[in-house]
Amino acid sequence: MVEDPLATATCLQITREVGFDRLLRAEQPDTTACPLPFRADSVRTARDVTRSTLDDWGLSELGDDAALVVSELVTNAVRYARGNREITLLLMRSAPHVLLAVADPSDEVPTPKEPDFISENGRGLYIVETYSECWGWDCLDGGGKAVWALFHTGS
Repeated sequence: MVEDPLATATCLQITREVGFDRLLRAEQPDTTACPLPFRADSVRTARDVTRSTLDDWGLSELGDDAALVVSELVTNAVRYARGNREITLLLMRSAPHVLLAVADPSDEVPTPKEPDFISENGRGLYIVETYSECWGWDCLDGGGKAVWALFHTGS
């Protein structure tokens, strides 16, 4: 993915304005939040919720890419975040973008690795970067983080 300074600035502006803590605590229009347990089958649930939400919003064309990205984010949360709290999947439509985020209790910063295409792991953030317009993470007020990816809806 070629780094686009305008896209990066847009991503940062949107995520800072969103306020993940506020979104995780309250129901907002054009927002879906789904709590997920620390289990491997949460990845499938997250994919299903993502596809269903995008279909409801009339954005099914984003379904494949968004489902792939959310799979990677939830897999990372299940693999690396340990704790008593659950993972939360958040999808927000803010035309012309869709923001998806996975909040987890870990304060560990997501760090991209050079992808090893032979290994079974280590490519997750590379996939997130490749299929989304941009991605990043934000600390949550009560500890933990939200790792997010932004998609352009084309409308």
